[in-house]
Amino acid sequence: MRTVVVAERLRIAFITERFGRKFGGAEAYAFYLIDRLSLSHDVTVIARDFEHTLPIKEVRINRLKGWPSWIRALHFAYRVRSLIRDDSSATDHYDVVHTHAMGPVGDIHVVHVVPVKFRRFFLQSRWLGFLSYLQPRLIAYLWLEAASVRSAPGRQVVAVSPSVEDQLRTAYPDLKKIEMIPPGAHPGKRDREVRDHIRTQLAWAPDEVGCLLVARNPLRKGLAAVAQAFETLPQRYKLAVVGADAEAHNFIQRHHPALSGRVRLIEPVSEVSPYYQSADIYLHPTLRDSFGMAPLEAMAHGLPVILSGQQYCGFAAFVRHHHDAWVLEDPRDCEMMAEALLALDPQRPLRGQFIHHSAQLVEQFSWQRIAERYESLYRRVVQARRQCQSQPRNP
Repeated sequence: MRTVVVAERLRIAFITERFGRKFGGAEAYAFYLIDRLSLSHDVTVIARDFEHTLPIKEVRINRLKGWPSWIRALHFAYRVRSLIRDDSSATDHYDVVHTHAMGPVGDIHVVHVVPVKFRRFFLQSRWLGFLSYLQPRLIAYLWLEAASVRSAPGRQVVAVSPSVEDQLRTAYPDLKKIEMIPPGAHPGKRDREVRDHIRTQLAWAPDEVGCLLVARNPLRKGLAAVAQAFETLPQRYKLAVVGADAEAHNFIQRHHPALSGRVRLIEPVSEVSPYYQSADIYLHPTLRDSFGMAPLEAMAHGLPVILSGQQYCGFAAFVRHHHDAWVLEDPRDCEMMAEALLALDPQRPLRGQFIHHSAQLVEQFSWQRIAERYESLYRRVVQARRQCQSQPRNP
C-alpha cells in the first residue's frame, strides 16, 4: 500500500497516452492543467509520446507497434500498473495518481468522451450492446472503462462536461461520486503584427472575413456543412482549417474544388493562438464533442463563435444562443450556418454583443481556477485514503 503524506507540495503522477497541446482537445486539457500544477507540485507524466517544454519528469512507455488499438490500450494499462504498484523500483511513490487513460490504476480518473458502455448500451438496442461481449476489442474497452470508474476509498471520477456526467450516471448507476470539472482557457493575446502576418500568409485581404475551424479531424467537426455554407457566401468570406488531415484535403478537392482558393488547410501546430488572432469568426459545428475546448479558446481571443447545440457539443451547456454565441440546433444545417456567418460580419452589431458577453463567460474558465479545483480534489482524495488507512482492520 502506498505511503501517503499530506503535504503542501504534492507528488503527482499524471497518466496520458500523449502529452502536448498539439495533440488535440483532451491532450491540450492535460497540458494546460499540468502547466499550472507544475508551478506548485512535483509532477511526473507517464505517456507514450511527449512534445512540451514544461519542467516535469517524464516516464516514457514504449509504443507497442503493429498491434490493434485495443491491444495497445491493454498494454499501456498493464505497463502503467507495473510502474505504479507498490513494489515497483521504476519510479517513486506518489501522493496522487491522476489519469486520463482507461485502466485500473489511478486516484483521479477524468472522462473526456462518451463512455463506451453508454455508447454501446444506451445509444442503440440493448441486444446490440450485449453482442459487444462477443467482440474482443469491445470486451477490452468495456473492462478498461469499468476498471477506471470502480469505487474505492479515495478514488474520484471527473467528467469534463454536464453531458458526460449524465452519460456516466446512466451507464454506471452505482457510481455515486462524479465531479464535473471543465477545461479552462488562457486570456488570448491580441497582437496586430501577429494578425497581419498570419493573414498575409493566408492571403486574406484586410476587408475579407477570415473564418477559422481548429480540429484534428475536421470532418467530424463539421467541415462538410461548412464547405456547403461557403458555397453560398460572398467571395470575401475565407476559411482556415488548422489541424487538417489528409481526409480533409481529399474531401475539399473531390467535393468542393471551387473553394480551393478560399479554403486553407493547415496541418496541426503546437501554437494555435496566432490563428485565433488572425480570424474574424470562429466556427465549431461539431458532430460530437464531449466539451469542445476550441470555441472557448476562440472566445478568450475575442472572437464571436458559432457552435453546435448541447446535443453535439458539451460546451454549449454554458452559453446562451444570441447572447454570447450563435448555437446551431442542427450543425448540418448549412443554410442556418451561412445566416450566422453573415450576421457576424465585422460590420454587424451582433458581433460586438457576442464578444462582450463571451468575455464575461471566459472569466469563469481560467486555468488557475481549474487547477485550484483539482488541488482541492487531490487533498480530499489524500485525506480519504489516510482515514481509510488509519481505521483498524478486523482480525
